[in-house]
Amino acid sequence: MSSTEDRAGLTTGAPQWWSHPDRPAAADPGPGSVPGESGAGTLAEGDRPHGDEPRPAAPVATPGVATAVRERPLPQWDPWGPPSAGGAGFDGWAAPPPPAGPRRTGPLVVGAVLLALFAGTVGGGIGAFLQDRGTGGHISLPQISDTAVGRAPDSVAGIAHATLPGVVYIHVKGPAAEGTGTGFVLDTKGRILTNNHVVSPAASSGTITVTFNSGQTRRATVVGRDAGYDLAVIRVSGVSGLRPLTLGDSDGVQVGDPVVAIGAPFGLEGTVTSGIISATHRPITAGGEGDSDGVSYVDALQTDAPINPGNSGGPLMDARGRVIGINSAIRSASGGTGDPLEADKQAGSIGLGFAIPVNEARRVAEQLVNDGKAVHPVIGVTLDMRFTGDGAKVLTRSGSSGGAPVTPGGPGDRAGIRPGDVIVSADGRPVHDGDELVVLIRSHRPGDTVQLVVKRGSARHTVKVRLDGASGG
Repeated sequence: MSSTEDRAGLTTGAPQWWSHPDRPAAADPGPGSVPGESGAGTLAEGDRPHGDEPRPAAPVATPGVATAVRERPLPQWDPWGPPSAGGAGFDGWAAPPPPAGPRRTGPLVVGAVLLALFAGTVGGGIGAFLQDRGTGGHISLPQISDTAVGRAPDSVAGIAHATLPGVVYIHVKGPAAEGTGTGFVLDTKGRILTNNHVVSPAASSGTITVTFNSGQTRRATVVGRDAGYDLAVIRVSGVSGLRPLTLGDSDGVQVGDPVVAIGAPFGLEGTVTSGIISATHRPITAGGEGDSDGVSYVDALQTDAPINPGNSGGPLMDARGRVIGINSAIRSASGGTGDPLEADKQAGSIGLGFAIPVNEARRVAEQLVNDGKAVHPVIGVTLDMRFTGDGAKVLTRSGSSGGAPVTPGGPGDRAGIRPGDVIVSADGRPVHDGDELVVLIRSHRPGDTVQLVVKRGSARHTVKVRLDGASGG
């Protein structure tokens, strides 16, 4: 009967027999033959597998029924089986040789490390539990105290410690407005310097209350004020132990010098900030546009020390603890330039603050104390503030107020300035518009001589002007 393949790919029909790989397969013994008997289809003695037991007889194939070929199972090593010849174990197979190469110790090391970590964690937890139980559930953490350590006099902390007793905080309440600001003590007689825009709401009527760093409060009166310089002097009485601040020299200030600003931004008294001088001789105009006090002109020190509304009138200190400026204006994020610190309560520092140089403030404060008013230096010309070209242009004819372009017999007239001339520099500093010229002139004293470069048509002339003085508000 011919052979066929079943689904498993196994041959059906006559059974297959084991044979030695080095000998040809024996002939089919035919139906009914039993392996192990002599004759065809038997295994020779040399073909019998190792061991004492004969190989079991193969199943007899039944015609027409598929018989699976029995695969010899893989030998299994039993280390506890009885030994046999040649060192064989159970089933007559030799024991496998020991593994080659070094022993694998990695798992043992990892296990040891994990065990050590576990033991340390458990031990630490038990120790902490026992310590907590032993202290009644309370712990005490170590701390290093620096209360006995002082601060260098030129450090920010040292400057603040020495300056704060001389700084005051001002609250003003007038008929139409109220606000806060800062000031500092000028002398032991109770005089205090601050900004004009801080006290102006109560200048004619209202109350000005001064709070010292110690917490004492006193009513103050106005000694004198000037809108053009944005400075005012007020005075308190009945206060002892006043600590006047030392005035420095703003002409010696350089860009990059460290500074400290002290004030009450947004009413937060005793606030100290620090930074550097980021520019000098920055021409700033502030006020106007509805302010009855008019416009102030400042040849300012620029700083990145954060100052905000409420810092107005406060001191700007140098690294030696001396006043070099009076904080007065900021550049706001809304784009305003030189906005007074009280003009916009929502404005905040963007790192562009401006202070009146103390040399100028000292001169004006002396005039306010001695005379009740300040004297402004003038050149005796009327400027065309609508001129859009580069420079400060003198009016070509009398203005709407009736003032002459050049005051007859005044400083400009004596120096040869004519109507329509354009002033392009003063003392070597460029002049780009009329406001800058006013700022530069007001940074001088009456009687000073200023060198101006004047453009007339296509020609340029250099003239020297000796400044006169005029009272101003």
